[in-house]
Amino acid sequence: MFAETFNPYRPSVIAWPSLAPDELHRLRSLPIWDIAVQTEGRARLSFAAYATSLDDAEMRSTIMLNAWEEHRHKDVLSHMVRAYGIELAEEPPYRLPRDREFAFLVTGYSESIDSFFAFGLFDLAKRSGFFPAALVDTFEPVIQEECRHILLFANWLALRRASIGRWRRLRFELKVAAAWVYIAGLRVGLARSIGTDKTASQQETNFTVTGAQAVTPVKIGVRDLLQVCLQENDRRLAGYDPRLCRPTRIPGLARFVLAVGKLWPGGRR
Repeated sequence: MFAETFNPYRPSVIAWPSLAPDELHRLRSLPIWDIAVQTEGRARLSFAAYATSLDDAEMRSTIMLNAWEEHRHKDVLSHMVRAYGIELAEEPPYRLPRDREFAFLVTGYSESIDSFFAFGLFDLAKRSGFFPAALVDTFEPVIQEECRHILLFANWLALRRASIGRWRRLRFELKVAAAWVYIAGLRVGLARSIGTDKTASQQETNFTVTGAQAVTPVKIGVRDLLQVCLQENDRRLAGYDPRLCRPTRIPGLARFVLAVGKLWPGGRR
């Protein structure tokens, strides 16, 4: 699947559409570009590092292609910020992880979480008119490529679990649990830092709230947002081979929240 659905687009030849002054201002004011570029850089390193540790040549080359595509996403963003005069902070050094499989788990699960919400926010940004249609269409290959990445990760998980013995499986599941705890700690730390400048940069502190508010200039309830994310997640993954494993944890959690949400009136915005 990963090889057959490869898209050979080149960031260097993307024709970035001209933006009206108000559209350009909105794009430049989004506090997400530093984090977006750095996230792709870290993902590339994490995937490439794990790939080099594998003996299976086919899986190694597949995950290395995933790493190459993460770097291409970084190139797309780099070309975009140059095209629209967006200034980025200096990138920090990217360091090889000590535990390559753990870093791969953290990155893969994080990408699954972020993609689920990005699918919904991307649709909301398009419907609200925050981004002009031409710019939305330019980013479509990148968004769709995230589907391939999270599908690859979900099926790698299934293969990994099926190919190791009982005791190694126990150790692996403990590593999976540790990855989720680590991710939760990062997200809670980000949430606590919102609105302060003491421990994080302006981009980091406001990414979750300001970024979401910026691309959705309409009030939307939590339940409605989750419903949009679920619909877009299902739509984007529907075109792939039904035998493939799909990411289930975040969509399952969203469905649980929606089910429980029926028990309270209104809905927090």
